[in-house]
Amino acid sequence: MAYIESLLTSISLSLMNIGPTLSLILILLAGIMYALAQAQPPEQRGKWVTWATNLLIGGIVLAVIVGGATVIRDISSQALT
Repeated sequence: MAYIESLLTSISLSLMNIGPTLSLILILLAGIMYALAQAQPPEQRGKWVTWATNLLIGGIVLAVIVGGATVIRDISSQALT
């Protein structure tokens, strides 16, 4: 049981370290894709803007999850004990 706990802790710490960087990359890619969409024909622009919006929303959601991960972890650990 202790092995599973240490494994999950190491995975959690790795994801919490990667999360902010990945969130920033998604937000930057959304901005780049939106800028490139402005040079596209109208039928392609809609697709590119949709992708940019999805990347932006994904980056924001990831930032919120990573930001609240410690609070979620503390509350869930107290509920389990």
